[in-house]
This record gives sequence, structure tokens and C-alpha cells, in this order.
Amino acid sequence: MIPNNLNHCMVRIEGAHKSYLSGEVKQPVLIDASLKINQGDFVSIVGPSGCGKSTLLNLMGALDQADEGEVWVDGINLTQARASDLAKVRRQKIGFIFQFFNLISNLTVLENVELGLEAMGGRQNGRKERAMQYLDLVGLQHVLHKFSDQLSGGEQQRVAIARALAKEPALILADEPTGNLDEENATKMAELMRSLHSKLSATFVLVTHNPSLAKGADKTYRLSKGKVCEIPKSSA
Repeated sequence: MIPNNLNHCMVRIEGAHKSYLSGEVKQPVLIDASLKINQGDFVSIVGPSGCGKSTLLNLMGALDQADEGEVWVDGINLTQARASDLAKVRRQKIGFIFQFFNLISNLTVLENVELGLEAMGGRQNGRKERAMQYLDLVGLQHVLHKFSDQLSGGEQQRVAIARALAKEPALILADEPTGNLDEENATKMAELMRSLHSKLSATFVLVTHNPSLAKGADKTYRLSKGKVCEIPKSSA
């Protein structure tokens, strides 16, 4: 199972700057952004569209690098790591959940989750059992052999969550996990995320526009004008 060490700093971002070119104009997205997330935290990041929430998540996920500053994940300095080391971090330490489910339509539900484990390398023994364990955890034991396009949107997102969790990563990053769901399924997904966090003591960091999902987090941060600030729980 996912380890529980509540004194361990899982994510530390210090003075991160990130800009992108828009034509010939350099557009700043993150300006001196700093953030600390401990192992076992459930953190939500909110803010207006285009403010850089996904960029911040991508820095944590070793999918992008800061122009300045440092990003640490589970004790590893991503800003100084080689490309091969970043790939290893993504494979072994991070589980990704995206707005779009990114399932392979010609594979069964079970095969989709197994494929995520295959990408980690190592022995094949036990992959199917672990995939089944996490599909059971998200309530999908009855659809193991269905294809993804035979499932509802909510079920497909639960497959994506099982695929991320089955790796038993140190950190789970979710980018608008309810953004492609209707209100009913979004509410169910919010309840599922809270339940999984409680059961696993996993570290969840999610970007969301869903107030219900954000309020379910232990801590909520707002990203505005390139900077990160914590929102007091009473006003989140």
C-alpha cells in the first residue's frame, strides 16, 4: 500500500518562475511561486482559467521544468535531475489523473490498469492481482473485462484513478478530474477521492474548478497573478 509518513515533505517548490512565449512576447505564468506539501496531505489548487494551475501541477509531475527556482518531489530535486531520472520519477513516484481519461479503447478495463503497471518495468508476476485490487477499491470489479468505450464517463474516470493508484506512487496528481463529468458523476467522484485519501493516506494534489472537490481537501491554495497563497479552511 501507499506509505504513510506524515512528517515527510512530499513536494517543496521554492521561488519557481515559469514563462511561455506567445508569438514574440514572453508571458509569465508563475512568479516566485512557493509551496510545501507533506506526505498524506490532500491539497486542492484553485484559481481562474489560464492562471497557471496546470503548469504548477506539471512542475510537480516532472512534465515541465521551472525557468528559475527549485522543485523537489519525495526528496529529489527535479530542477537538477537528468532526463532519464525525470522519466524514472514519473514512472515510479507519480500517478497522474487527467480530465480526459486517456484509456485505450481496444483494451479491457483490467488491461488498461495492467498497462500502467507494465510501464513501471520489473516483474510481470502480480500485476493482474494488483490491478484487480485497485479496480475493486474504486468499485469496478464487475466490469474488468469490458472495453473502456462500453463504460460511462464516471466509470472511465474511476478506471483512470485505479490505474494511477495501482502504481502505489508517492504522489497522485489530478488535473480537473471532474471536468469532463456531469454534475451527478462529479459529486460521486469527489466522494470517491475523499474516501480513497482516507483509506490510503496517499498524497493527493488536484487542480479543480469543482467547489465540492476543493472543499474536501485538507488545504486549498489559490493561484493568482503567478503566486500561490493558502486559503484559510473557514473561507475555502
